[in-house]
Amino acid sequence: MKKPRRPRPPDPAPASARGAKPGKTTKAERPGRRGIQSIEIGFKILDYLRTEMRPVPLKMIAANTGMSAANVHYYLVSFQAVGIVRQESDTGCYALGPYALKLGMAAIEQFDVFAVARPAMTELATTIGHTVFLGVWGNRGPTIIYRVEGGASRPIIELRVGSVLSLLRSALGRNFLAHLPRSLTGEMLDQELKEERSRETRVDDAPTTKAEVEEMMDTIRRDGISRCRDALLPNFTSLSAPIFDQGGFMIAAITMMGPIGILDDDLKGPTATALSAHARALSATAGWQGGG
Repeated sequence: MKKPRRPRPPDPAPASARGAKPGKTTKAERPGRRGIQSIEIGFKILDYLRTEMRPVPLKMIAANTGMSAANVHYYLVSFQAVGIVRQESDTGCYALGPYALKLGMAAIEQFDVFAVARPAMTELATTIGHTVFLGVWGNRGPTIIYRVEGGASRPIIELRVGSVLSLLRSALGRNFLAHLPRSLTGEMLDQELKEERSRETRVDDAPTTKAEVEEMMDTIRRDGISRCRDALLPNFTSLSAPIFDQGGFMIAAITMMGPIGILDDDLKGPTATALSAHARALSATAGWQGGG
Protein backbone atom coordinates (compact mmCIF):
# COMPACT_ATOMS: atom_id res chain seq x y z
CA MET A 1 0.00 0.00 0.00
CA LYS A 2 1.45 3.34 -1.06
CA LYS A 3 2.08 5.96 1.56
CA PRO A 4 0.06 9.12 1.07
CA ARG A 5 2.05 12.00 -0.39
CA ARG A 6 3.00 14.75 1.96
CA PRO A 7 1.40 18.05 0.99
CA ARG A 8 3.76 20.35 -0.86
CA PRO A 9 4.65 23.42 1.17
CA PRO A 10 3.39 26.67 -0.31
CA ASP A 11 5.79 28.75 -2.36
CA PRO A 12 7.38 31.59 -0.41
CA ALA A 13 5.69 34.93 -0.80
CA PRO A 14 7.39 37.34 -3.16
CA ALA A 15 9.62 39.92 -1.56
CA SER A 16 7.25 42.73 -2.47
CA ALA A 17 4.45 41.08 -0.45
CA ARG A 18 6.44 40.13 2.65
CA GLY A 19 5.37 42.09 5.64
CA ALA A 20 2.17 43.30 3.94
CA LYS A 21 -0.90 43.34 6.13
CA PRO A 22 -3.62 40.80 5.34
CA GLY A 23 -6.28 42.12 3.01
CA LYS A 24 -4.13 45.00 1.75
CA THR A 25 -2.13 45.33 -1.43
CA THR A 26 1.34 46.80 -1.55
CA LYS A 27 2.07 49.96 -3.52
CA ALA A 28 3.77 47.93 -6.27
CA GLU A 29 0.70 45.69 -6.63
CA ARG A 30 -1.88 48.47 -6.88
CA PRO A 31 -3.28 48.90 -10.37
CA GLY A 32 -2.93 52.19 -12.19
CA ARG A 33 -5.75 54.71 -12.15
CA ARG A 34 -8.56 53.53 -14.36
CA GLY A 35 -10.80 55.76 -16.40
CA ILE A 36 -13.76 55.40 -18.74
CA GLN A 37 -12.39 54.74 -22.19
CA SER A 38 -15.54 55.83 -24.01
CA ILE A 39 -15.26 59.31 -22.49
CA GLU A 40 -11.64 59.58 -23.63
CA ILE A 41 -12.62 58.47 -27.14
CA GLY A 42 -15.50 60.92 -27.24
CA PHE A 43 -13.22 63.74 -26.17
CA LYS A 44 -11.19 63.22 -29.36
CA ILE A 45 -14.28 64.32 -31.28
CA LEU A 46 -14.81 67.39 -29.11
CA ASP A 47 -11.16 68.38 -29.34
CA TYR A 48 -11.23 68.08 -33.11
CA LEU A 49 -14.33 70.31 -33.28
CA ARG A 50 -12.52 72.81 -31.04
CA THR A 51 -9.46 73.01 -33.28
CA GLU A 52 -11.36 73.07 -36.57
CA MET A 53 -13.01 76.41 -35.68
CA ARG A 54 -15.90 75.87 -38.15
CA PRO A 55 -18.78 73.41 -38.62
CA VAL A 56 -17.60 70.21 -40.31
CA PRO A 57 -19.33 67.17 -41.87
CA LEU A 58 -19.47 63.74 -40.28
CA LYS A 59 -17.02 62.16 -42.73
CA MET A 60 -14.37 64.78 -41.98
CA ILE A 61 -14.71 64.20 -38.23
CA ALA A 62 -14.34 60.46 -38.72
CA ALA A 63 -11.30 60.85 -40.99
CA ASN A 64 -9.49 63.17 -38.59
CA THR A 65 -10.20 61.20 -35.42
CA GLY A 66 -9.41 57.75 -36.84
CA MET A 67 -12.91 56.47 -36.08
CA SER A 68 -15.63 54.99 -38.26
CA ALA A 69 -18.43 57.29 -39.33
CA ALA A 70 -20.96 55.04 -37.56
CA ASN A 71 -19.13 55.28 -34.20
CA VAL A 72 -18.69 59.02 -34.55
CA HIS A 73 -22.41 59.38 -35.23
CA TYR A 74 -23.30 57.54 -32.01
CA TYR A 75 -21.18 59.95 -29.99
CA LEU A 76 -22.55 62.99 -31.81
CA VAL A 77 -26.14 61.95 -31.06
CA SER A 78 -25.35 61.82 -27.33
CA PHE A 79 -23.37 65.05 -27.42
CA GLN A 80 -26.31 66.78 -29.13
CA ALA A 81 -28.67 65.51 -26.45
CA VAL A 82 -26.72 67.34 -23.72
CA GLY A 83 -26.03 70.42 -25.86
CA ILE A 84 -22.26 70.17 -26.11
CA VAL A 85 -22.51 69.63 -29.89
CA ARG A 86 -24.96 71.14 -32.36
CA GLN A 87 -25.83 70.20 -35.95
CA GLU A 88 -26.63 72.80 -38.58
CA SER A 89 -30.03 72.15 -40.09
CA ASP A 90 -29.15 73.32 -43.61
CA THR A 91 -25.72 71.70 -44.08
CA GLY A 92 -25.81 68.83 -41.60
CA CYS A 93 -22.36 69.88 -40.34
CA TYR A 94 -21.41 69.66 -36.68
CA ALA A 95 -19.88 72.22 -34.31
CA LEU A 96 -19.53 72.81 -30.60
CA GLY A 97 -22.85 73.62 -28.97
CA PRO A 98 -24.10 76.13 -26.39
CA TYR A 99 -23.15 73.99 -23.40
CA ALA A 100 -19.54 73.91 -24.59
CA LEU A 101 -19.61 77.71 -24.42
CA LYS A 102 -20.97 77.56 -20.87
CA LEU A 103 -18.16 75.19 -19.87
CA GLY A 104 -15.56 77.50 -21.37
CA MET A 105 -16.92 80.55 -19.61
CA ALA A 106 -17.10 78.69 -16.31
CA ALA A 107 -13.47 77.56 -16.69
CA ILE A 108 -12.40 81.17 -17.30
CA GLU A 109 -14.30 82.37 -14.23
CA GLN A 110 -12.79 79.65 -12.05
CA PHE A 111 -9.19 80.17 -13.20
CA ASP A 112 -7.04 81.51 -10.34
CA VAL A 113 -3.50 82.36 -11.45
CA PHE A 114 -2.34 82.51 -7.83
CA ALA A 115 -3.53 78.97 -7.03
CA VAL A 116 -2.32 77.52 -10.33
CA ALA A 117 1.12 79.15 -10.19
CA ARG A 118 2.09 78.09 -6.66
CA PRO A 119 3.12 74.48 -7.46
CA ALA A 120 5.17 75.61 -10.46
CA MET A 121 6.92 78.27 -8.38
CA THR A 122 7.73 75.78 -5.63
CA GLU A 123 9.21 73.39 -8.17
CA LEU A 124 11.36 76.13 -9.71
CA ALA A 125 12.60 77.38 -6.34
CA THR A 126 13.41 73.83 -5.22
CA THR A 127 15.15 72.64 -8.38
CA ILE A 128 17.04 75.82 -9.27
CA GLY A 129 17.47 77.17 -5.77
CA HIS A 130 16.64 80.86 -6.08
CA THR A 131 13.76 83.10 -5.04
CA VAL A 132 10.69 83.01 -7.31
CA PHE A 133 8.07 85.79 -7.40
CA LEU A 134 4.57 85.95 -8.83
CA GLY A 135 3.71 89.43 -10.03
CA VAL A 136 0.58 91.08 -11.43
CA TRP A 137 -0.32 94.55 -12.69
CA GLY A 138 -1.81 96.36 -9.71
CA ASN A 139 -3.24 99.83 -9.16
CA ARG A 140 0.25 101.30 -8.86
CA GLY A 141 2.08 99.09 -11.37
CA PRO A 142 3.97 95.75 -11.28
CA THR A 143 3.20 94.22 -7.88
CA ILE A 144 4.51 91.10 -6.11
CA ILE A 145 1.65 88.97 -4.77
CA TYR A 146 3.51 85.77 -3.81
CA ARG A 147 7.06 84.49 -3.34
CA VAL A 148 8.86 81.20 -2.74
CA GLU A 149 12.39 81.09 -1.34
CA GLY A 150 15.17 78.97 -2.83
CA GLY A 151 18.13 77.58 -0.95
CA ALA A 152 21.05 78.63 -3.15
CA SER A 153 21.16 82.28 -2.02
CA ARG A 154 20.05 84.47 0.87
CA PRO A 155 16.40 85.49 1.16
CA ILE A 156 15.75 88.75 -0.65
CA ILE A 157 14.27 90.71 2.24
CA GLU A 158 14.22 93.95 0.23
CA LEU A 159 11.32 92.62 -1.88
CA ARG A 160 8.16 91.56 -0.08
CA VAL A 161 4.64 90.57 -1.01
CA GLY A 162 2.97 93.87 -1.89
CA SER A 163 6.14 95.52 -3.20
CA VAL A 164 5.55 97.66 -6.31
CA LEU A 165 8.44 97.41 -8.78
CA SER A 166 9.84 99.71 -11.43
CA LEU A 167 8.93 99.36 -15.10
CA LEU A 168 12.48 99.96 -16.27
CA ARG A 169 14.46 98.59 -13.33
CA SER A 170 12.87 95.18 -12.83
CA ALA A 171 12.45 92.13 -15.05
CA LEU A 172 8.80 91.96 -14.00
CA GLY A 173 8.17 95.58 -14.94
CA ARG A 174 9.95 95.22 -18.28
CA ASN A 175 7.75 92.25 -19.11
CA PHE A 176 4.56 94.20 -18.46
CA LEU A 177 5.95 97.15 -20.39
CA ALA A 178 6.56 94.91 -23.41
CA HIS A 179 3.11 93.29 -23.39
CA LEU A 180 0.57 95.68 -21.89
CA PRO A 181 -1.02 98.52 -23.90
CA ARG A 182 0.62 101.92 -23.57
CA SER A 183 -2.62 103.30 -22.13
CA LEU A 184 -1.78 101.38 -18.94
CA THR A 185 1.97 101.92 -18.81
CA GLY A 186 2.53 105.28 -20.56
CA GLU A 187 2.31 107.64 -17.60
CA MET A 188 4.52 105.48 -15.40
CA LEU A 189 7.04 105.05 -18.24
CA ASP A 190 7.33 108.81 -18.89
CA GLN A 191 7.98 109.45 -15.19
CA GLU A 192 10.65 106.76 -14.97
CA LEU A 193 12.40 107.93 -18.14
CA LYS A 194 12.57 111.42 -16.64
CA GLU A 195 14.18 109.94 -13.51
CA GLU A 196 16.66 107.91 -15.56
CA ARG A 197 17.82 110.94 -17.52
CA SER A 198 18.44 112.83 -14.27
CA ARG A 199 20.93 110.22 -13.02
CA GLU A 200 24.52 111.44 -13.12
CA THR A 201 26.08 108.04 -13.80
CA ARG A 202 24.85 104.91 -15.53
CA VAL A 203 26.14 101.65 -14.10
CA ASP A 204 23.32 99.25 -14.94
CA ASP A 205 21.24 98.09 -17.93
CA ALA A 206 18.23 100.39 -17.47
CA PRO A 207 17.20 102.20 -20.70
CA THR A 208 17.19 106.00 -20.66
CA THR A 209 15.54 106.92 -23.98
CA LYS A 210 12.33 105.91 -25.75
CA ALA A 211 14.40 104.40 -28.55
CA GLU A 212 16.20 102.16 -26.06
CA VAL A 213 12.86 101.23 -24.50
CA GLU A 214 11.43 100.23 -27.88
CA GLU A 215 14.50 98.12 -28.62
CA MET A 216 14.24 96.45 -25.22
CA MET A 217 10.53 95.66 -25.69
CA ASP A 218 11.16 94.16 -29.13
CA THR A 219 13.83 91.90 -27.64
CA ILE A 220 11.54 90.77 -24.81
CA ARG A 221 8.69 89.95 -27.19
CA ARG A 222 11.08 88.09 -29.47
CA ASP A 223 12.74 86.05 -26.69
CA GLY A 224 9.57 85.51 -24.65
CA ILE A 225 11.43 86.42 -21.45
CA SER A 226 12.88 89.56 -19.84
CA ARG A 227 16.09 90.07 -17.89
CA CYS A 228 17.29 92.82 -15.54
CA ARG A 229 20.85 93.01 -14.20
CA ASP A 230 22.09 95.17 -11.34
CA ALA A 231 19.26 97.70 -11.75
CA LEU A 232 16.68 96.72 -9.11
CA LEU A 233 19.14 95.53 -6.43
CA PRO A 234 22.93 95.86 -6.63
CA ASN A 235 24.69 92.68 -7.75
CA PHE A 236 21.42 90.85 -8.42
CA THR A 237 19.96 89.61 -11.69
CA SER A 238 16.47 88.43 -12.54
CA LEU A 239 14.52 86.67 -15.29
CA SER A 240 10.77 87.02 -15.83
CA ALA A 241 8.40 85.04 -18.06
CA PRO A 242 4.85 86.24 -18.90
CA ILE A 243 1.57 84.40 -18.27
CA PHE A 244 -1.22 85.11 -20.77
CA ASP A 245 -4.97 84.52 -20.61
CA GLN A 246 -7.16 83.00 -23.32
CA GLY A 247 -7.23 86.30 -25.20
CA GLY A 248 -3.45 86.77 -25.19
CA PHE A 249 -3.53 89.47 -22.49
CA MET A 250 -0.66 89.31 -20.00
CA ILE A 251 -2.20 88.67 -16.58
CA ALA A 252 0.90 87.84 -14.50
CA ALA A 253 4.54 86.76 -14.65
CA ILE A 254 6.82 84.43 -12.74
CA THR A 255 10.20 85.94 -11.95
CA MET A 256 13.37 84.36 -10.57
CA MET A 257 16.02 86.46 -8.86
CA GLY A 258 19.48 85.70 -7.53
CA PRO A 259 23.05 87.04 -7.23
CA ILE A 260 24.93 87.83 -10.43
CA GLY A 261 27.37 85.02 -11.15
CA ILE A 262 25.35 82.50 -9.14
CA LEU A 263 21.99 82.61 -10.90
CA ASP A 264 22.39 81.58 -14.53
CA ASP A 265 20.62 84.39 -16.41
CA ASP A 266 21.58 83.31 -19.94
CA LEU A 267 18.42 83.83 -22.01
CA LYS A 268 19.06 80.52 -23.77
CA GLY A 269 20.27 78.68 -20.65
CA PRO A 270 18.51 75.99 -18.62
CA THR A 271 17.13 78.42 -16.00
CA ALA A 272 15.48 80.66 -18.59
CA THR A 273 14.23 77.60 -20.48
CA ALA A 274 12.63 76.11 -17.36
CA LEU A 275 11.06 79.43 -16.36
CA SER A 276 9.60 79.95 -19.83
CA ALA A 277 8.27 76.39 -19.99
CA HIS A 278 6.40 76.79 -16.70
CA ALA A 279 4.97 80.14 -17.78
CA ARG A 280 3.77 78.66 -21.07
CA ALA A 281 2.14 75.76 -19.21
CA LEU A 282 0.36 78.21 -16.90
CA SER A 283 -0.78 80.24 -19.90
CA ALA A 284 -2.14 77.10 -21.55
CA THR A 285 -4.09 76.34 -18.38
CA ALA A 286 -5.59 79.82 -18.64
CA GLY A 287 -6.69 79.04 -22.20
CA TRP A 288 -3.89 80.71 -24.16
CA GLN A 289 -3.15 79.07 -27.50
CA GLY A 290 -0.19 81.20 -28.55
CA GLY A 291 3.01 79.84 -30.00
CA GLY A 292 6.26 79.07 -28.22
